[in-house]
Amino acid sequence: MASPQAMFSTQLISTMVLLLLPIFTTLNPYAKSPSSWRFTPEYVVKMAFFYSLLPLFGYLIFQATTTASTTTLLKTQAFTATWDLCFDKFTIGFTPIALFVSWSIVQFSGWYMHADPNYNRFMKYLLVFLCAMIVLVSAGHLFPFFIGWEGVGIMSFLLIGWWGARANANISALHAVKANRIGDAGLIIALAWTAMNLGSWEMADLLVLANNKDMTFPLMCFILAATGKSAQFGLHPWLPAAMEGPTPVSALLHSSTMVVAGIFLLIRISPLLGTNSWALTICMWLGAVTSLYAATYATVQNDIKKIIAYSTTSQLGLMMVAIGLAEPHLAFLHMCTHAFFKAMLFLCAGTIIHALKDEQDIRKMGGMFKIMPITSSCFMIGNLALAGTPFLAGFFSKDAIIESLTTSPVNSFALMLTLIATSFTAVYSIRMIFYVVLGQTRISVLSPIDERDPRVVGPILRLAWGSIAAGLFISTALAPLTIPVLTLPLSYKLAALLVSIAGLLIALDLTSYATNFWPVPGQGKQLKTVHQGLSFYPTMHFLISLAELLVHSIMNKFWAEKIGPKAIPEANKIPISTMRKLQRGYIKTYVAIFLLTAAFVLFIFA
Repeated sequence: MASPQAMFSTQLISTMVLLLLPIFTTLNPYAKSPSSWRFTPEYVVKMAFFYSLLPLFGYLIFQATTTASTTTLLKTQAFTATWDLCFDKFTIGFTPIALFVSWSIVQFSGWYMHADPNYNRFMKYLLVFLCAMIVLVSAGHLFPFFIGWEGVGIMSFLLIGWWGARANANISALHAVKANRIGDAGLIIALAWTAMNLGSWEMADLLVLANNKDMTFPLMCFILAATGKSAQFGLHPWLPAAMEGPTPVSALLHSSTMVVAGIFLLIRISPLLGTNSWALTICMWLGAVTSLYAATYATVQNDIKKIIAYSTTSQLGLMMVAIGLAEPHLAFLHMCTHAFFKAMLFLCAGTIIHALKDEQDIRKMGGMFKIMPITSSCFMIGNLALAGTPFLAGFFSKDAIIESLTTSPVNSFALMLTLIATSFTAVYSIRMIFYVVLGQTRISVLSPIDERDPRVVGPILRLAWGSIAAGLFISTALAPLTIPVLTLPLSYKLAALLVSIAGLLIALDLTSYATNFWPVPGQGKQLKTVHQGLSFYPTMHFLISLAELLVHSIMNKFWAEKIGPKAIPEANKIPISTMRKLQRGYIKTYVAIFLLTAAFVLFIFA
């Protein structure tokens, strides 16, 4: 019987050869149509997915994991760089998911990009992008990891700026490069530090070699690298700007490739992070702030792709919170479940945009359920999974992270930020459903999509099944690294669900006032009556107005009048009044001052 090392290495090499095969086929300048090729991109990605299930079954049945060293890339007297392959549960679990999602996206691209004159080149870019991500995921050494890291960065630049005739596409691609180069600088500095101080880039050896060494500086560099690549707060604007690329690129970029590379880096070095409280604290705060900031932006966006993009940033922040809790398996679980419904949301959005003649403003949409029932149903499933609806994919990962957060001895303010961000997730998810799927159509130009085309509904339906069942399967199959909390108070257990319900109610309130969305006349009248005491303002508007009033009162009455600018003349009134009385020209005042001064001098020098 072949060893797991030989089997896994052979499977990975075969998968890479399969994915690269169409690239050489497309080099033929006389190829007329991609459909005439024997090994089409869709076919090879599908076969690579089924082939990647072999190691997964081996792990599930026999718990087989291994590390294989294939070749030596660089060897000196003090340092050796090898191409090591790591087949642990993270590699074995994530590779089939990435290939499954990519299979759906590549098939959808055959319909979405069929009229593009450079369709062949586009498909080659997608396959190279996927190969770079597989290299990154399977690397057991920091050198091949860096090659995959740079590979996804380069391909993201080429794909985001695919429509180079548009100035916004070029600007967005350059923006992505700038933000990622800052993160790449952090990774390069961390690699240099580990090479000089530890003498190895082997991931399995870093924890042993780092014993009794202060790892704060290299860990901060690793976190900077993850911040740039996974669009955390400070380096986040490039991710929404990347929506200028084609929709299949957005789906692949946001689901299972580039944006999760930074989180995957921190999962790989999680044993080192667990020994440094400063690093864990920074990860938690960075994730909490990113999640809330992006969720807040998503609630006020009107571009459907921008909303989904900010939701990706928010979910990446939640994964970073899990890293800060020293629970990398929860970050990995959310990364896997997020891939299904996020890719499906982008594919549904692309189909809807096509049907509306490239209209992306959700305020001009509506009633899509009557025109495109399958796409609309899957779009609703994806948004509900994103909001953490019980028993959909997102519920199993988000609920586990928030449960771990409520029971961990961490700063309660980070918990509060995360809960508010979770509530806002429900707000913009329900808002998208109401504006896009329900109600009446608010645009006159329609180009209905034929939902019988398997290239349209096939990928969306596959991802819909993943968005429903993947959470239960992955959370059951992949054992956690730490013992989970077995008993919880009822309030802790229901925290995630309660904040999601609160977000749902706020979304209903906002939507009812923004669109008067009540299909039956008179329906919702009682709800509006409740708000009559709030001067007909929605709840959110009322709370924001109340907050503005409180801040204004505090700033004017406390800061300005008691401490700030107005407090200075108030504090000087008494000394000014005293000095005024001394300067009125009375002889008795001057005599008294002279006598007091003479007495003081005699007392000091006598």
